[in-house]
Amino acid sequence: MAAKRGFDPLSLGGIVFGLGALGIGFALEGGDFGALLLPSPIIIIFGGTAGTLMTSVPVSPVAWGSIAGASFTAVHHDSVETIQTFVRLAEKARREGLLSLESEMANIHDHFMKEGIQEVVDGTPAEQITDIFMVRIESMEKRHHVGKEFWAQMGGFAPTMGIIGTVLGLTVVLGSLGGADAAGLGHSIAVAFIATLFGVALANLVALPVAKRCQIKSEHEVEYLNMVVAGILSIQAGDSPRLVRAKLNSYLNGTDQKRLAKAAEGGAATAAA
Repeated sequence: MAAKRGFDPLSLGGIVFGLGALGIGFALEGGDFGALLLPSPIIIIFGGTAGTLMTSVPVSPVAWGSIAGASFTAVHHDSVETIQTFVRLAEKARREGLLSLESEMANIHDHFMKEGIQEVVDGTPAEQITDIFMVRIESMEKRHHVGKEFWAQMGGFAPTMGIIGTVLGLTVVLGSLGGADAAGLGHSIAVAFIATLFGVALANLVALPVAKRCQIKSEHEVEYLNMVVAGILSIQAGDSPRLVRAKLNSYLNGTDQKRLAKAAEGGAATAAA
């Protein structure tokens, strides 16, 4: 089975849930949503944060859309099915030799695994296979790191932009104290603090959670690819199907280990029958 890439509903759903909770709390306190839609705090927060990102993150603003799109998608691998494929390849290699795996290429839909098995069939030494695929994994990690840093830097700068916006607003308020009544003064101070609200909300409801999610997804992807490399090297070494399964089993979480054990039991029962 090939990796499935698709929209990650939990990432956007968490943001919507968090914003909704804030909105409900604001409404219960008697807040006026119209007061939040002032142009000046929005320009200060989003414009100022965008400017800091241009300076700190070495990525063209044109690529920001691609980063955002990748951050809200997820790659789903079925590790159990991948291990079962490796076990099947190990059985065939032990019976018919490594060259026989050439005929299995059409049945391998994971491109990373397919290229690795092709290297095995071509007789590439294990050290070179390790070097080739470790470099590819490191390159992928670097690409993921750029996306994570984009959101992490946004989460760091947005609250500061909010404080700057509040300071600017309070500066204007203090400059007009002489001619302002109490009601007008209170309203102006409240408007000034909207900038801080936007900055803190942008950081803690959007940027920092997305950065952390990007990091976790990258770690899962790296773990899966390391498992694939281990499977490729195990087949090249001529390991038995049972040993291949045992080696790769350690990469699985508890739930998938149970799935793999159940699949192995089912396969053994079928073979016995």
